[in-house]
Amino acid sequence: MNSTTISVTTGDREAVADLTADCADFAHDAGGSGLLNVFVPHATAGVAIIETGAGSDTDLLAALRDLLPADDRWEHRHGSPGHGRAHVLPAFISPSVTVPVLDGALALGTWQSICLVDLNVDNPTRTIRMSFLPG
Repeated sequence: MNSTTISVTTGDREAVADLTADCADFAHDAGGSGLLNVFVPHATAGVAIIETGAGSDTDLLAALRDLLPADDRWEHRHGSPGHGRAHVLPAFISPSVTVPVLDGALALGTWQSICLVDLNVDNPTRTIRMSFLPG
């Protein structure tokens, strides 16, 4: 198995960060066919496959704001107001996704992108682990 990590800076704002190019480069360098697993080892972020650039990423953040408001209802209260909601996020958006790779290319649909979803405004940098399992 081939594995690597990258760092993604989301800053002090909620973010949907497109990881597709990094994932495609890693899959290409790994070569062959198999499975790519993308994992974020953080308790306050997730990885999603979603369309980007046409408003879906903004819509996702809006939906998460409705579902997980940044207010004082959360038991987990350290950090910025509403920080506890970021700890609930991985129950809704998994910390990992697995994507087929065919001949070194991601087998995503036309409008699908692999994205980091990060609601934690207190942690500006995230680590992403990509692992390739040949098949």
